[in-house]
Amino acid sequence: MANIIFMGTPDFAKESLEKLYNEGHNILGVFTATDKPKGRGMKLIPSPVKEYAVEKGIQVYQPETLKNNIEMIEKIKELKPDYICVVAYGLILPEDVINIPKKGCINVHPSLLPKYRGATPIQFAVINGDDITGVTTMYMDKGMDSGDIIMQKKVKINEDETMGELWNRLSKIGANLLDETINKIEDKTAPRIKQGDNYTVVPMLTKEMAKIDWRNKSAEQIKNLIRGLNPIMGAYTTLNEKKIKFWRAKAFSEEEFIKKYEEFNEYKYRLKNIIAGTIIYIDPKEGIYVKATKGVLLILELQVENSKKMSAPDFLRGNKIEVTENFI
Repeated sequence: MANIIFMGTPDFAKESLEKLYNEGHNILGVFTATDKPKGRGMKLIPSPVKEYAVEKGIQVYQPETLKNNIEMIEKIKELKPDYICVVAYGLILPEDVINIPKKGCINVHPSLLPKYRGATPIQFAVINGDDITGVTTMYMDKGMDSGDIIMQKKVKINEDETMGELWNRLSKIGANLLDETINKIEDKTAPRIKQGDNYTVVPMLTKEMAKIDWRNKSAEQIKNLIRGLNPIMGAYTTLNEKKIKFWRAKAFSEEEFIKKYEEFNEYKYRLKNIIAGTIIYIDPKEGIYVKATKGVLLILELQVENSKKMSAPDFLRGNKIEVTENFI
């Protein structure tokens, strides 16, 4: 079994740590982010990785940075790891740390590299409406997600799958792939594939990205934005000067909408001229239909500011909104 230093922070990383531990690898120590204040009392909350490490009696280190951190770098050298395994750690590893382990610094990245380098690959795979994504293991170098690829696993993204649901699936797939990668390196059967120059980089998410652009985006694109920001931020819009977040939605073409509600057939020609963002139909059992630049969006789950998430039918029972009102 390999001697491993593990570096990671969120629940996505905890799955990999748990897999390595259960497979009998020797976890020399765990590096994770510092505890973060949370809730009304701003109580310091440990990361999921720290919680698991403490539960298993593994030594935990929480440096604020590794760059020029001589004390921590010396500690890593003292531990003499075969591998440093990095999964959504949150800190940049300097080159003098990457070069310490005898058999490599191995990273788990939730995309099919070289596509979607960066910190938000799962979010943008969903926002961009991709059908396929995956997980990559690679040897780390000083670049951002630019190291040599070891293994990859492709995954189909389901049509209505949210970012959170895909995150949970990929965390388990990534954990298994990391263990398989270590085993292949150990028995000297692991490939090493250089990345080409045809890479893409995803940006960090901003609040501005979460605002729905009714005037320029299709129903399908808006649905994908809603999926891609669920549960981390929520895509938002405003109605009557109130901010509303959408958590789940379904996209229809205008033809599909008219087929579902045949009474709109005689008004078909008028749909083209309705301003995007306009509520065109309210179904108390299903939700709120909104005209997009192309197609129609059905709002299934939403959250008005200072309120809780609820299904659209529940919202409609307690709130009065009218056809022809506009989301902006």
